[in-house]
Amino acid sequence: VQLQASGGGLVQAGGSLRLSCAASGSIFSIDLMGWFRQAPGKMRELVATITSGSKTSYLDSVKGRFTISDISRDNSKNTAYLQMNSLKPEDTAVYYCLARVGNREYQGQGTQVTVSS
Repeated sequence: VQLQASGGGLVQAGGSLRLSCAASGSIFSIDLMGWFRQAPGKMRELVATITSGSKTSYLDSVKGRFTISDISRDNSKNTAYLQMNSLKPEDTAVYYCLARVGNREYQGQGTQVTVSS
């Protein structure tokens, strides 16, 4: 499974961004997709996940502000989206896309999200 993330950037507090993660390869084996983030000097946080059955899960601090979309299978790609609203400076981090196939986890390249106060 290969993952391609996009959509990060710089935004003011209260603003919005949408991250995209396109998975290719053995997409019909994917059980779950999601995003984790890591800020300098902080531990990795699992931000949001969605299963192939569309069950979602969120980090407490982003509930009500972030929405992960249903996985869409279109030909040879799975795409997941993370809509981030009401962004806060503490959301600043590098966001990484992930996908799980059984016990194996795949990770895409990170995309920087910076929220200015």
